[in-house]
Amino acid sequence: MDITNLKKEYDFKKEKIKQRLKDFEEVFNKDNKEIFEELCFCILTPNASARMGINAMISLKPILYTGNLQDIQNALKKSGYRYPNIRAEYILEVREFIKNELKFQLKEKILSFKDKDDLRDYLVNNIKGISWKESSHYLRNIGFKGYCIIDKHILNCLTELGILESNKRPINKKQYLEIEQKMKEFSSSVGINVDELDLLLWSHKTGEILK
Repeated sequence: MDITNLKKEYDFKKEKIKQRLKDFEEVFNKDNKEIFEELCFCILTPNASARMGINAMISLKPILYTGNLQDIQNALKKSGYRYPNIRAEYILEVREFIKNELKFQLKEKILSFKDKDDLRDYLVNNIKGISWKESSHYLRNIGFKGYCIIDKHILNCLTELGILESNKRPINKKQYLEIEQKMKEFSSSVGINVDELDLLLWSHKTGEILK
């Protein structure tokens, strides 16, 4: 991949990418259940494909709010999900945290943050199974702007483009923010909005514009 071909690919995919970002904005206009379900989806995606996460959520929805640990594990297994046991534990713990601490008013809690970095920090520090990548993924998927989802696909693309020296995954906040800043600087230099660039690079490796 080089910058010339990247721009050509952007021109080809631009309208679909912009529409997908508009779709994400609509999620936050829905109720707290939709916003919670998107959080569960993002808990399911690390080391699993977006498609696998989507299928897992379809299987989970009937028991998501009432099921016990075994119910959630069984639903994930039924969908063919790769990590049914540990991720079921995460989802159950997060459900109970949001129920007990936030009274399921997740949207209101999110809106209470004036600083977008503080919001991401809150998710990382309070939501089981959510790291910097997943919190960025979640916030992007509910329509918030300016977060980079630094997954293996993005890392590989940034390395191929010479933005990064290696595709090694960040292991802490400092490393994550350093890579995010480099991606934002690259976004500015090529004239492609960083939220659009994120989807562009991801779709370059996966062949899809999903979530």
